[in-house]
Amino acid sequence: MKALFTVTGRGIGGDAVTALNIAKALSRRGVECEFALDHSAPGLLFKKKGLKWHKISIPQAGGHAATKKTLIKAGFRTSRAVIEAAKLCRRTHPDVVVGVIGGGAVIGCLAAKMAHLPSVGILITPTDAKVCTKITKTVALPESNLFQIEIHDKSIEKAYSPVNPDVIIGDREKALKKMPENYDENLPTVLLSSGSTLFEKMALAAEKLGKSGINANIIVVGDPLEEKYLKYFDYENVIYLGYVNWIRDLYKLVDIAVVTDDGMMIQESIACKLPIVALLGVKYGRYHNLAAVFDGAVLESELDSIEDVIKEAFKNMNEMKANASKYGPEVLKASDKIAGIIYDQMEHE
Repeated sequence: MKALFTVTGRGIGGDAVTALNIAKALSRRGVECEFALDHSAPGLLFKKKGLKWHKISIPQAGGHAATKKTLIKAGFRTSRAVIEAAKLCRRTHPDVVVGVIGGGAVIGCLAAKMAHLPSVGILITPTDAKVCTKITKTVALPESNLFQIEIHDKSIEKAYSPVNPDVIIGDREKALKKMPENYDENLPTVLLSSGSTLFEKMALAAEKLGKSGINANIIVVGDPLEEKYLKYFDYENVIYLGYVNWIRDLYKLVDIAVVTDDGMMIQESIACKLPIVALLGVKYGRYHNLAAVFDGAVLESELDSIEDVIKEAFKNMNEMKANASKYGPEVLKASDKIAGIIYDQMEHE
């Protein structure tokens, strides 16, 4: 059996990780997995894993930050993109198409319908929810507007993001060996990350913590959206590591994770039982209220209040860890849960 994943984004961040983690769980069920990315996607994450991919058009409207203008632009490209994706389906003969997030979900599910194939849409945005729920089986992840409301439609499932269960198997000693000389093992460690890409607001949070004189190691990861952000890290206790592919080792050094209110890292941190501070408005003003999804394990913070919220997180660290532990097991099962939904869709159609 074969699954074709149509994946939005550049093939380097959370959308790609979502697809790859689901594919890994499907592979354990004996399903061969192939991937399709937009023509412009560099696909660095796939390259690092030695994976090839098909190139098709996957328009993006900006996800939760989509405007009427970007939706119209993406809409104009959609018809042609669906035809292109349907041709790929007929050429590769998958048993199911898995449309992953935003444009990837919309194009994949519409193309599958055109090619008379079963599909599953993995949803996080209002646009993918509006389109995909009308035509196929869907899975709403925590960022989706569908996740926190009561739903009676059996074609709509809910699941935590498909975290790789191996994320909890890190090596603290390996991470320590990669730390620069100014890392103080005797101090607590705060990790700041907005994912594979470093956004300016997260860099500014690091600067504020560096200025505050907080007695902790402030570690920042991610490839900067603009090189000028590097100027924010000129403080003795701020350590910028750039893009890292050993995050699970790094998690073993971390006492508190400051991440965005979306995406894979907030749930990886939950799986690792870490207290979390969700810095709001980092990515184009998006807000997902994941503090409500993971009640008691996540504190929200605006940029101006980051110092006070970090202090609160240190004060309540044990309680926040205990709350994260309640959600961790279900988060770690999410990949397999989603794979099961996709597998059932193949068998029943």
